[in-house]
Formats: sequence, C-alpha cells, structure tokens
Amino acid sequence: MNNSYESPFCTRYASKEMQFIFSADKKFTTWRRLWVALARAEMKLGLNVTQEQVEELEAHINDIDYQKAAEEEKIVRHDVMAHVHTYGAACPKAEKIIHLGATSCYVGDNTDVIIMRDAMQVVKRKLVKVISQLAAFADKYKSLPCLAYTHLQPAQLTTVGKRATLWCNELIIDLEALDFELGRLKLLGSKGTTGTQASFMELFHGDTDKVKELERLIAEEMGFDAAVPVSGQTYSRKVDYYICSALAGIAQSAMKFGNDIRLLQSFKEIEEPFEKTQIGSSAMAYKRNPMRDERICSLARYVMCDVLNPAFTAGTQWFERTLDDSANKRIAVAEAFLGVDSILNIMLNVTDPKNGLVVYDKIITKRVMAELPFMATENILMDCCERGGNRQKLHERIRELSMEAGTHVKRDGLENDLADLIAADPMFGVTKAQLDEIMKPENYIGRCPQQVDEFIENCVKPILEANGVSDDVAEINV
Repeated sequence: MNNSYESPFCTRYASKEMQFIFSADKKFTTWRRLWVALARAEMKLGLNVTQEQVEELEAHINDIDYQKAAEEEKIVRHDVMAHVHTYGAACPKAEKIIHLGATSCYVGDNTDVIIMRDAMQVVKRKLVKVISQLAAFADKYKSLPCLAYTHLQPAQLTTVGKRATLWCNELIIDLEALDFELGRLKLLGSKGTTGTQASFMELFHGDTDKVKELERLIAEEMGFDAAVPVSGQTYSRKVDYYICSALAGIAQSAMKFGNDIRLLQSFKEIEEPFEKTQIGSSAMAYKRNPMRDERICSLARYVMCDVLNPAFTAGTQWFERTLDDSANKRIAVAEAFLGVDSILNIMLNVTDPKNGLVVYDKIITKRVMAELPFMATENILMDCCERGGNRQKLHERIRELSMEAGTHVKRDGLENDLADLIAADPMFGVTKAQLDEIMKPENYIGRCPQQVDEFIENCVKPILEANGVSDDVAEINV
C-alpha cells in the first residue's frame, strides 16, 4: 500500500490517455520540442545556431534525466533553468544555444497551451461519441410515451426518446463552446520577459521582420496558425478561464443527465447498467443504486466549482505578470480536464447501445396510465361535446369527478378510476371502450417522434459526418 497521497483522478476516474497529457513526460518533452523549434527557427533566420546543434537537441527530446533535473532544481530553485542545465548536459554541442533569447514562459506557457489543445481534442472525441450514443438511444425510443414533468409533477406526456434529445442537445451546445475555444487557441509565441520581444530584437539587431518570422516558424512547427497578438510575459489567464468554462458546461449537462437517470431509476422506469456481481448496498442486499450517475453528478459538481480558480487567477494578475497563478493553475486546469474526462468515461459506459441504459417499458406505461385519465379530461370533454353535450356542465362535472378520483388515489391508495366514474355517469354518454380509445398514450405525445427524427437529421448527423465517431470504450473502475 502506498503511504503517499494519490489523486483519485489517477487511481479511480480519469483515463490513462488524459493522465499522460498532464504527465511530467508530456510536459518536459514538450519543453524540449519547443527548445528545438526555437533553435531551428533561429538557425533559419541566420543566428549562430548550426544544424548539428539542432539535430543533437532533437536526438535527446525523450531521454530526460529526471534525477539530475531534481538535483539541479535544489541548487538553482528554478524548474526551467534546472531543465536547461539537464538538457545541456545531454547535448554538449548545443548547450550554449538552448533557450537563446527566451524567458521561462516560452516553454511554460506554450506547453500549457499545447497540453490544453491536446486535452480538448480528447474531450471532443469522447463528447462526440456520447452524443452519437444518446442520439441512437433517442431514435430507438422516440415513440415510447412516458410521463413528462414540470416542477417534478406529472405534466403532458413526452417520449423516452424525445427526453434523450434534451440531454443530447445540451451536449451539442457544449461541443460548440469547445470547438470555439479550440478554434481561437493560440500559442504565446516568443514574446520575451514582458511581452515586448526586446531580447529577440537584440539578437536580430533590430530586424522586426525576423522577430515576427521567428514566432511564425515556432507556431507552425508546434501546429498552430499563429501566436497571440500581444501579451505580457504570459498569455492572458482568461484563456484558462474560458476553456475551463467550456469544460464546466459539459459538467453541467452531464449532471442534468445524471440526475434525470437517478430519478428515473427511482421510478423504476430506466436503470443504468448493473453488473451481475455488483453490490448495491453493504446492508440492503436488494439495492440497485445508480452509482455511475451518482459519480457523474459528484465529479460534475467538482468541475463546476473548479472554474472559479482560473477566474480569480485571471483577475489577480498584476501588470505584465505575477507568479501567484502558477501553483493554482497547474492544479485547477489539470483537474478540470481530468474531471471531465472521468465524467465522459462514465457517460460512454452508461449510454453504450449494447450494455448501457435499461428501459422498462411496462413500468413506464403503467405509470403513464395511472396519470393519463387526468391528462385526457380535455380530450374527453371535447369528444363528449361533439356528441351533443353541454360544454360548461360537462366541464363542471368532470372537475368534480377528477377531485373524487384524486381522493381515491391519494387518500385511499386505490387505482385511478376517473375513466370508470365518467363512463358510469349518464351525463357524458360515453362507454369505457370509447374512453379507452381516447386514452391511448400515443395520442398525447404531439410531434415527439418527428422532433427526434428532425433533431438527429439536422443537428446530430452533421456533427458525426464532420468528426466521425471514435471507438472509445470506457472501463469503469470501482
């Protein structure tokens, strides 16, 4: 048993893929890739950097001596310089040109941007897959009537599939926000200590065009169209805030989904997956707790609160920079991504077409029929009026019978007998068989099936065609 703290994101929740993106290997090899890009660009633009030096740097991107780096940091108390010295020891020919003209944020901030880009791409891939699976679920159950709720009180009917489009649509809104942040993400570039590029102007003897081209070449090598137009020493910390806000949006939608499934499982209408050997309660052997959706809601709450960290960090940066962002930022941004990755892993599992949500249509129909007589009173009233009845007298009588039936249900614990009471009352002139025909659930779902079809065709299909659907299969840890 490990006697040190380990993050539950690593031991229980987040995927190995997302954990790697925020790992030391990813971070420090990216630092080295950025140093290579800087050296290569400086060489191309005529500085005293040789091809041999660039190749030596490239050859040692991945063989990081972490022990030496730790020892160096104890001496210099500066993580970037510790790694400059460590890299230099591995690349003696290139040692003197590593980090030439740059400041710490050249590797630190640019790496953070690259990591967030890569992490957003993983989130996007999984999000699209969840949207695809929810759309398939919606299509399958687009015509199955169920109770809809306003204020958590039974309202007009909807269908199981139509409700699923509501979950899916919110995730599409989140995907749009994520795409927007991905689309406008830029490197910090090579801005220097206060964002003025003064050190590079010195290196290039005042040649503005070469300083600008240096930044363009670095951005291109790292896979970006451009660097930010202006900055202090760092890129604006609002970037972190907006990206984490997009992640918090996913968390909100996931929490809504998770809460709805938890309620439906309580109603015994829909259940999340429950494995044969799974134990729901240590005391109550019969329990089938919605632990997956409870975990979604729990993690979502964390991510939604976490977005306050980059908000405060952005607001408390002084002038061109201050270092009170660093410790908070490296925790908050990483855990926002690890949290959303964990949430989407569970959603992939819960919405899996083969082994995901279980729909109990007979229970759903039974619950519909317990409430439908009340909901059908307007249709019954209109049908009886067409048969020659007096609308005002019938309305008053149906109100009285509804109150009577409501008392039977709530006070006496009996079944809803409103239809029987109406059929027995000669004022209505209608038989129970005729009432049964009026009270078919499919008569009360409006355009639900068509709405589902239109939503999938117009909203989901273009997303799937543009992005494809991954083969991600989530394994849920205990």
